[in-house]
Amino acid sequence: MQIQSTRFGTLDVSHSDMLLMPHGLIGFETCRHWVLLASDDNDEVAWLQSVALANVALPVISPRRFLPNYRLHVHRRDLEILQMRTRDQVFVLSIVSRNGSTLTTNLKSPIILNSTRRLAVQVVVTDEQPLAHPLALVDSHRIRAAA
Repeated sequence: MQIQSTRFGTLDVSHSDMLLMPHGLIGFETCRHWVLLASDDNDEVAWLQSVALANVALPVISPRRFLPNYRLHVHRRDLEILQMRTRDQVFVLSIVSRNGSTLTTNLKSPIILNSTRRLAVQVVVTDEQPLAHPLALVDSHRIRAAA
């Protein structure tokens, strides 16, 4: 299947590459199908590309890569949609934004990805986490160009 992306051009993806987000993302509730793409020039960043909207590609990171002690508290009912089993691979991603010359990541509403079942959900954590945590990056020029 081919999808269009204003950032990446025409992409060939199989249905097994797509992620289903039954509730979409905050601000993109109607976008239910996404593809997670590796960045060619920065292994710290990946991209969530909407299948439905060519102009929507969001940079995401693993927050634990930058904040090793990052822990999130989520209501169990918010995770039921992921159908998690013991051996499933589950990852936490956070969306990167640019605020002037500073890059930030949203730790208040991360994306939980069950890559085994290709399901994801954006949750709002129950503990105090910043909505825009500044990122101190080793190679900030590369990630700034991405975001």
